Amino acid sequence: MMLERVLPYAKTLLSSVITEGDTAVDATAGNGHDTLFLAQLVGDSGAVYAFDIQQQAVDATIGRLKEHGLEKRAHVILDGHEHLSKYVHGEVAGAIFNLGYLPGGNHDIITKGETTISAIQQLLSKLKIGGIIVLVIYHGHEGGKEEKDAVIEYVSHLPQKYVHVLRYEFINQKNDPPFLIALEKMNRVGGSD
Repeated sequence: MMLERVLPYAKTLLSSVITEGDTAVDATAGNGHDTLFLAQLVGDSGAVYAFDIQQQAVDATIGRLKEHGLEKRAHVILDGHEHLSKYVHGEVAGAIFNLGYLPGGNHDIITKGETTISAIQQLLSKLKIGGIIVLVIYHGHEGGKEEKDAVIEYVSHLPQKYVHVLRYEFINQKNDPPFLIALEKMNRVGGSD
């Protein structure tokens, strides 16, 4: 057995819960790689909602989807993920965040702890039982440690009867390697065990 790296493991987790006809969320569309992956999972009868605050990311994501003929499966939205409840109304099977900045973009435009936590809260209320939210946390940039600390503080205090929280990382890599946090919804708030 070989240990999966962080990004392949994120895909393994998502592909274990997202199937044809599901709704999925890419909370940080970036260059569209995860949006494309989710669009392949949900099939023609499903939908992906992808969010980014940068037009460059929205354009790249739409372009990537068009290259593969999957643009009809995704709604690519120029807005922050903290507003996702304005767009996503049904049950969500899975979601992914890549926290940090847009690769190849302006490194001064980064995700922030308060908006990320707001988006997580909204997604948890929409997530199906057994659904998963994956956060890939890049924290080796200006502002990254603050967001990392805020997100870890928040998810560490989620009730375990409601959400299982996993942290997956390689602890002997240098230069602030990314790590993964996965949230698996086990119950509705106030539900039975």
